[in-house]
Amino acid sequence: MNSGLGIVIAREYLERVKRKSFIISTILVPILMVALMVAPALIMAFSEPESKTIAVIDDTGRILPRLENSSEISFVDANMPLEAAREDGQFDAILVLGNASVERPGESVKLFSHGPLTMSTDSYVTSQVEDAIESIRLEAYNISDLDKILEEVHVDLSLTVLDIDKEEDSATSSALSYMLGLIMDMMLYMFILIYGQMVMTSIIEEKSNRVLELVVSSVKPSSLMLGKIIGVGLVAMTQIVIWLGIIAIASAWLVPFLAAMPAASSEPALMGVLAQLSDTGYMVSLVIYMLLFFIGGYFFYSAIFAAIGSAVDNIQDASQLTSVATVPVILGIVASMAAINNPSSSMAFWLSIVPFTSPMTMMARLPFGVPTWEILTSLAVLYASFLLLIWLCAKIYRVGIFMYGKKPTLAELIRWAKYK
Repeated sequence: MNSGLGIVIAREYLERVKRKSFIISTILVPILMVALMVAPALIMAFSEPESKTIAVIDDTGRILPRLENSSEISFVDANMPLEAAREDGQFDAILVLGNASVERPGESVKLFSHGPLTMSTDSYVTSQVEDAIESIRLEAYNISDLDKILEEVHVDLSLTVLDIDKEEDSATSSALSYMLGLIMDMMLYMFILIYGQMVMTSIIEEKSNRVLELVVSSVKPSSLMLGKIIGVGLVAMTQIVIWLGIIAIASAWLVPFLAAMPAASSEPALMGVLAQLSDTGYMVSLVIYMLLFFIGGYFFYSAIFAAIGSAVDNIQDASQLTSVATVPVILGIVASMAAINNPSSSMAFWLSIVPFTSPMTMMARLPFGVPTWEILTSLAVLYASFLLLIWLCAKIYRVGIFMYGKKPTLAELIRWAKYK
């Protein structure tokens, strides 16, 4: 390795990994992620549900007896006109069931409350009234034991999905594949933008301080740009590897714990999730592909950010040009959302090949299973594209770092790229 290039890489890497902000974020982010997942369950477990009393004015005389109270909601017979109940003030809400509630519930059922109700209260009241009206309607058919018949014919199916490409029966989970694709997609999006802009900011700061004029006297501009990109990229890789290690350790403890639960053997959906998480080859392949697509996507976009940073003098001017890099990344995220819903479509395939969107789109598709030739083709196009782009942006970079006081136009950037 060129000694100048090695020095730049080591400087960019060590300068950032030694910062307290890097150490804190590397440790704190996984903890915060776990806290965000656990906090809602803890809040629900320790929160005291607020009981509500709902007065019912039932003009049909048939619905109120079928409404069931819960630990939070109590239905009581108002036994008074609506105006009197509204003036009473002791009820949290008033449910009015008109004479035509069974035939036309949309017109005759009304709920009065002091301001908006919570979603859980609204849902519970609605389901109780629906069940009561359905029960009354079923009785009109005058079929004996109709409720029992309906209960016996009701089917509650939880489908077990097996991998057709494996000789042994191996359960899979579409929900887990969806979540893995979404998580890896957002991680890639976040790291590409954060660390790509970090390269741009570093170049702008050194350019404004005139440090670059001294550095390029001993290091070629192209080596300086490549050193910054590789050094910052290694910082990102360090953080990703640490996070993956934390996730692997947590999974090694969590998966056996969940598998030992009595519900695991009786829930096909949970069995599918655990089987997929326990498939070491599957999980390792996802991690390897994620790293490969991150490296390709990061180099591709960081070269653009580096060219932008070399062409401007301050962050304000750069913000107007960063859309050249950020808009394709955002389009890649939007495309990946469509790819998650239909990972085998022609659109998902081509978006996985185009280098501007392939890192994000392929990350969304990988958990669902993608043919190896598609992955290798996508990687080949991506890596060939970033090599071409780095060569092109290096030509802009070597001119831009010596330009001050003028924000270049797109035509000028193209002219810089043509210089020999």
